[in-house]
Amino acid sequence: MTEKKSSIDTAVNEIHWEKVESYIRRNVPKLSEEKMKSKAFSNGYSNLTYFIEIGDWQAVLRRPPFGPIPPRAHDMEREYRILEKIYPVFPLAPQPLLFCEDPEIMERHFYIMEKKNGVVLDHDLPEVFERTERTGQLVSEAFVDTLVKMHDIDIEATGLDVIGRPEGYLERQVHGWIKRYQNSKTDDFPNVELIERWLIQNIPSSPSPTIVHNDFKLNNMMYCGSDPGKVVGVFDWEMCTIGDPLTDLGSAVAYWSEPGESFTGLPSVTGEPGFYSRKDLLEKYAQKSGRDLSNFDYYLTFAFYKIAVILQQIYYRWKIGKANDPRFESLIIGVENLLENASLAQRREFLK
Repeated sequence: MTEKKSSIDTAVNEIHWEKVESYIRRNVPKLSEEKMKSKAFSNGYSNLTYFIEIGDWQAVLRRPPFGPIPPRAHDMEREYRILEKIYPVFPLAPQPLLFCEDPEIMERHFYIMEKKNGVVLDHDLPEVFERTERTGQLVSEAFVDTLVKMHDIDIEATGLDVIGRPEGYLERQVHGWIKRYQNSKTDDFPNVELIERWLIQNIPSSPSPTIVHNDFKLNNMMYCGSDPGKVVGVFDWEMCTIGDPLTDLGSAVAYWSEPGESFTGLPSVTGEPGFYSRKDLLEKYAQKSGRDLSNFDYYLTFAFYKIAVILQQIYYRWKIGKANDPRFESLIIGVENLLENASLAQRREFLK
């Protein structure tokens, strides 16, 4: 725990907060004269997120990680522009406030968004929630309802169809993530080539296109602190586009853990009593969305592979000395286990 906190504190100290404060004061009127306070949230493996406060004014700052990053990754401007379009029609997304790419203020571009109030579920239930099976059921139901609601947004009526190219979306995704893996490969796993070949040769026909969040999971959501059945925020829209909604469902199910599973490096509270099983989650989504899930094993295979690649990219940065977070060393174990899950899903043996 000490090492993790030290890593986060170091990241905070590498930002010139006095420059950020001056920028905010130039762009946000009627702020208190109190000095700005900043605090790092408990960061995951990707973009860095900070709580900032000036008197009564509160907001959240998002920026890419420190050190070298893959091309086109961690695009905070894209996330900001997408939020400008999505927030008016899906207010669970945070309202974007400011975007800055001035290197005199920060060495990487960043944006500032509204701060939503509630609780995020990672490894454990928050103390404000009762530890009952009913709590798990309410959280699970609200999770599915939110995903269905997001996929139900009329992309043409709202003008959101311009943020992506749905034709050929799934094929581009598959080939793109395979290329990312090859560019960050460090270890040899015997099942990788078989998985990749199978994914390329078995791409299914996609349903009608929708908004695709591309990282829809429980700890990218915020729940009301007094009601585990109410979602108040959905975050991390950097990879959002228009495409196949079942890729979102695949990722959601892959991140959704059950008791007794092997290490993946991914936080999840869903193994607690009362939470939906993966099969429950699928059944509820199918019932509420009306979508055909007969090819879901393909989407689950791809989801496990994709998440393995995400962890592989982070591990690669650590391996070559470009990232020093001590948590990253064990991610290669998660990569191996996620690839094994992909193999099981490919053989239709994961969801039993």
